[in-house]
Amino acid sequence: MNNFAIVCLDDNPDIVELLNTSLTPFAGLFDVYNAYSISQANDVLTHIAEQGQRVALVICDNDLGCDNGVNFLVSLDQHPASRQARSILINDTPQLDAIMQAVNEGRLHYCLTKPWDPQELQQVLVKELTSFILKHTDEDWLRYSQVLDHRRILNAHIDHQMSRFRSGFIQDTHTLDDATLAKQVTDALYEFFAGNDENRACRSYSANHILTHEGASNNILWFITQGEVALYKKDEFGRRHEVVRAGPGHLVGGMSFISGEPSFSTGVTLCHTDVIKLDRKLFNKVMNSRTELLPLFTNLLLRNFNRRLKGSIQTELCLQQTLKSLDDAHHQLVEKEKMAMLGQLVAGVAHELNNPVSAILRGSDTLKQTIGTITETPLDPENQARGNTIMQQAMLSRPLSTAENRQRAKNLTNVIGDRHLARKIVQMGIDDPEILQNWLLPQKHQLPTLLNEWENYYQMGNFLRSINVCAQRIADLVKSLKSYARQDDETIHCVDIHEGLEDTLVIFENKLKRHRLIKDYHPLPPLHCQPIALQQVWTNLISNALDAVDEPGEIRVTTRLSEPDAQGKQAIEVIVADNGKGIPPAQQAKIFELNFTTKREGNFGLGIGLSVCQQIIHQHNGTITVESEPGQFTQMIVTLPLDDAQ
Repeated sequence: MNNFAIVCLDDNPDIVELLNTSLTPFAGLFDVYNAYSISQANDVLTHIAEQGQRVALVICDNDLGCDNGVNFLVSLDQHPASRQARSILINDTPQLDAIMQAVNEGRLHYCLTKPWDPQELQQVLVKELTSFILKHTDEDWLRYSQVLDHRRILNAHIDHQMSRFRSGFIQDTHTLDDATLAKQVTDALYEFFAGNDENRACRSYSANHILTHEGASNNILWFITQGEVALYKKDEFGRRHEVVRAGPGHLVGGMSFISGEPSFSTGVTLCHTDVIKLDRKLFNKVMNSRTELLPLFTNLLLRNFNRRLKGSIQTELCLQQTLKSLDDAHHQLVEKEKMAMLGQLVAGVAHELNNPVSAILRGSDTLKQTIGTITETPLDPENQARGNTIMQQAMLSRPLSTAENRQRAKNLTNVIGDRHLARKIVQMGIDDPEILQNWLLPQKHQLPTLLNEWENYYQMGNFLRSINVCAQRIADLVKSLKSYARQDDETIHCVDIHEGLEDTLVIFENKLKRHRLIKDYHPLPPLHCQPIALQQVWTNLISNALDAVDEPGEIRVTTRLSEPDAQGKQAIEVIVADNGKGIPPAQQAKIFELNFTTKREGNFGLGIGLSVCQQIIHQHNGTITVESEPGQFTQMIVTLPLDDAQ
């Protein structure tokens, strides 16, 4: 029998059965009771109280024939076993009056409408049961962490333990005088090392033995049990002055041991002195083995520091002034950092918008010339209509890989007899056998003139498509900025990866024309993803590749399906490669770190692109890796797993 119970109340046995099924994951920690009327529910509550249990959650239907479920929820406070119970009200349709009544009575924590979403119910169950359990500090919360909200329970457990520690720290040590506190610590240490002091922690020194050196690093904490130690400090002229003496119960080297800073002073024994010497490893071993020593040691250390501060009023004043100066400097740095980040954001947005805006302006200028050429075309009406068809196809054209382009042009050359014309025909997408038979071959003698005129239609459609893509890119950027400000999740879509890649390549068309672009696309199934987020990945990878190569360089974009893994699942791989300067091995492990950039001087680089790319890829359960050889090539490999539905 468990300590807590869950009560399900509904006059429909099928609904109760559904609730029981949803409660199966919680059945190991909560006993589940069913009732089909309010009278049965009251009997169940009485039985639970007699068993010594408490009700954690009540799930109640509002419409119980002649009875009202809200009234039952309001009456829960009258039963000792259910006064702290959480409650969920189920409605066939939203009934505002009933809901408001329960809310006003403080007896409604969540409301569900039939039919409910099983996932929503599971989330509500986890939330409400977690809230109930965390009100019971006498329970072992970690026992429930695997079934309920692990993070809330773990955080609450840590806060509870720290609260108990702080309470024990204040109550157990504040009444002890310095000598008693020091004796408790040293006695416990001597007891710990009795017969087990292979590290020789308990030592004796003669006079003039140096424990710490001013300005030197210190990894030792010294407990003085007998004798006396003087601490010396040098002035600006190198003269040594005694600043304080430490006797039994005092600590030497505490500040530098805790902070890791160089020793503030030089510690020298003045007579035969017994000490307990602890390095960091040994200190951790002692504190982990004797946790009750930690509050005692902390209090002892604070008292030593307090004595040091009281011993030098001038030092304290200087320290306060230094802390005030550091605080002012910190606020100044924070303000400067805010301004710097704002500048980076503005520069980044301007950089992202520059390419699509430039493409739109370039396309507009070209369209001015092309429109005039088309309106004055010497083509007959039939060929003009065919030109319009070519323009429409260009506006909706799908990308071809370089290899496929080359192969289709080669096959067409045997028919047309001119390789240059064949390449034009393939580029315009009119190498279909039917078009070839009806359009081209009957006019073979005037193909050069026809293709030159039709190319204007093709360019018109291509530029219109480019302008549309770039305008959509700007809209997507604005949408991304809005989403970033709202922290909303982007909608998942089923898309063709090639379309996003091709849209990104269009944006960089002005830069890409100065290089050799090779597209090696393989047939791929649609991918469920966040297309706007992935477009940001392609934009960063292609932009980085362009920055890495000298003119004329080579950019290769490859897509393919990975080999099936042990479970037979496959993934889409997108590879962006360049023949640029490469990345040294020492930097390859850092390129995904925030604010790290490999951009050459004069190139824009915030050092955030690949870090953001990695986050986006991880959100898609994928990976991004780098392969590079300095002076030869770099390729970024993005792997996106296909889900079961795909």
